[in-house]
Order: sequence, then C-alpha cells, then structure tokens
Amino acid sequence: MTSATTSSGSAQAATGRRTLWTVLLCWITVMLEGYDLVVLGAIIPTLLKTQHLGMTAVDATTVATLSLVGVAIGAVSVGPLADRIGRRRLLIASVVVFSVFTILVPLAGSVTMFAALRLIAGLGLGACMPVSLTMMAESMPAARRARASTLTMTGYHTGAVITSLLALQFSDDWQVLFYALGVVGLVVAVIQWFFLPESEAFVKAKESGTAERVPFTELLKPVYLRACIGVWVASFMGLLLVYGLNTWLPKLMNDAGYPVPTAVTQLLILNLGGVAGLLVGGWVADQKGIKGTTLGWFGAAAVMLACLSVKMESDLLLNVVVFFTGVFVFSAQVLVYAYVTNFYPAAIRGTALGSASGIGRLGSIVGPSITGALVTAGIGHPWGFYSFALVAVLAVVAVLTLPNGSAEPAADATGAQAAAPAAGADA
Repeated sequence: MTSATTSSGSAQAATGRRTLWTVLLCWITVMLEGYDLVVLGAIIPTLLKTQHLGMTAVDATTVATLSLVGVAIGAVSVGPLADRIGRRRLLIASVVVFSVFTILVPLAGSVTMFAALRLIAGLGLGACMPVSLTMMAESMPAARRARASTLTMTGYHTGAVITSLLALQFSDDWQVLFYALGVVGLVVAVIQWFFLPESEAFVKAKESGTAERVPFTELLKPVYLRACIGVWVASFMGLLLVYGLNTWLPKLMNDAGYPVPTAVTQLLILNLGGVAGLLVGGWVADQKGIKGTTLGWFGAAAVMLACLSVKMESDLLLNVVVFFTGVFVFSAQVLVYAYVTNFYPAAIRGTALGSASGIGRLGSIVGPSITGALVTAGIGHPWGFYSFALVAVLAVVAVLTLPNGSAEPAADATGAQAAAPAAGADA
C-alpha cells in the first residue's frame, strides 16, 4: 500500500467522522426543539387547574404566543450571523441560551416573568433549527440535500413523542419537564463544543471573502428574489398547516362526532405519518427533484385535508387518511427547507434558511389562531379542514413560482466562481 493510498484512506475516515458528528449533534439539537414544541401544551391544563401564579386561559394563550414570537425572531435573526461568524459557534450559543432560560422557567415568580423567560428561550430555540439544517445540508453531497433535511427533521417529531410520554409520568410535577430539557441542552452544548466541526462550506466561503458580510437585502437581489418570495409564502403556508393541525386536530375530530379517545389517537397517527413522510419524501426528492416532489406533496396534502372534512364511519379508513395527511403535510414543509439548502450558495445559505424559517414561524402563529376562531364560532368542522386544504393549494401555487435548478456558483475554467445562477435556475 502506497503512502498516497494511506493518506487518502485517512482523509476519508476523518471526513466520515466529521459527518457523523455533524449529523448526530444536529439531529439531537432539532430533537430538543421538537420536545419544546409540545411541552407547554402538555402542561397548560395542569397550570390552569392548579392556578399556578394565578394563570388564566388568556395568560396561557399569551405565553404560548410569545414563545412562538421568540422562535420567529430568533430564526430570522440567526441567518446573517451564521453566514458571518460561522454555523458552529452560533449553534452552540443558541443551545446555551435556550437551555439556561428553559431551566429558569419553573422559577418564575409571576406570569409576566414566565412569559418573558419563554420569549427569551424562544430566541435561542428559533436559531437552532435553521443552523442545524444548514450544517446538515452542507455536510452532505448536493445530491443528498433533501434527505439531509428530512432526516434532521425526524428528530423534531421524536422530541415531541418523548415529551408526550414524559408528560404522562410527570403531569403534576411539570417542572421536571423544563429542568430535564434545560440540563440535556447544556450537556449537548458541551459535547458540541468538543466534537461539532465547523461547516467546510462556510470555511471555504470565508476564505474566499464571501462570508464577511451578508446583509439580509442580499436575498432581495434580482437573481434570488423570485425564489425568496416563493419560499417565504410556501414556508408560511407549510408551518401554518403543521402547527394548526398539531394544535386543533383532536378538537376538530371531536367536533366531527368522533369520541375523545379516537380524536386524541389521531394526533399520534398524524405524527407517525409525519416521520414516515420525512423518510420517504427526502429519498423521492433526491431521485426525482426537490421542486417537483414538493409540488406533489403539497397537492396530496390538500386532497387528504379535504377528505378529513367528511365524517368517516370506518375507523380503519379514518386512520389511513390521517396517517397520509401526516405523511404529506409535515414532509412538504421540510422539503421547502431542502429547496433552500439546494438553491442558495453557501455564502448566503444560512441567511436564506433563517428567513424561510422565520417567515414560516409567522404561519405557526396564524394557523392555530384562525382555526381557534373557527372552533369558537362553532364551525371548526368541516370549515377547519376546508381552510387547511385551501392553505395547501396556496402552497402549491407558491412552489410553482420557484426557479428550477440551483443558484450555487459554478467554477469556470480558471477556478473563479461565476456570479450568475446555474443553467436552468430561472427555467
């Protein structure tokens, strides 16, 4: 064996280790966000029942809303920073902020302080997902970026399932749920400090001078504007569906005449479908194209949501429809992120993904509010599902406007990078 062969083998092994640590630690980070997704909802009944800090239903709604607002602000703000100071340091800092303020939540002495702590924790949490998705995508070959995004997001639903199981065991001692999340987050941050490598794509962009300054307005340049608007609208609609369904599906099912146990079970089936959809959707997108797959997924989601407006006598049929609703709704949203990681060059990828996540978070606030208004008006079923189906159709329209291909700069014969998008990007 020659020294060159040995050197090549060592380099490949090192690259493999870097990729493994990136995949593992980014997946765990997203799992923490999935845990947080349902932790507040899981304890709100207990907080109201025990009148913790004198909390009312209105107070609980305010706390939940401010949590999402914090996440939205964090997601929008993180992009330019990630493209300027690096993915690794920003991700670790975000996890630390989120974890510390999560530990402090049970110690709040008033509803105002409780809400403020959730808002600040949300700022850190909002930064975690776009940075994790960016690092995962940049650790994979371009041909596997859709799978990188969908694989990362399986951690999201895994975290939600863990919270649900723990909430059943600690329904009265709800503080344990926050302490556990915060402590695990700090442990993860320490491990990230020692083992999480910086994105090689960022390092190369910085060395070339393109990572020094990335203003948000870069996304509004003509070469990116069409993709930017389409991604924002699709992300808004996608997260509106994800949060609207996760918040109100049991109630909508109960209003349709299904017994409470059946209605609650549908939420579990919905999320199981989400995991399956993420695994399948990423593979299909890498084989057939991200844009086309995203179109098909949102279109199928619209059909499934419309079907749920019809009362079904067969439990088996209901379970199948709900499962496939989860398959298409949850992975369609993640495929929008996959499009971003594939379309934008490394120098502005973090900014683009952060903006998509941040705008989408606005949908996560609007979705539960609109559906809640329909439920309050007594028309949650079937109009809740009609409105969801319409949102999916609007997402289809948004994806149709997206450019094909990639705007990743291509190296010319001299090694210089072209500024224009790759061929076909504006097709």
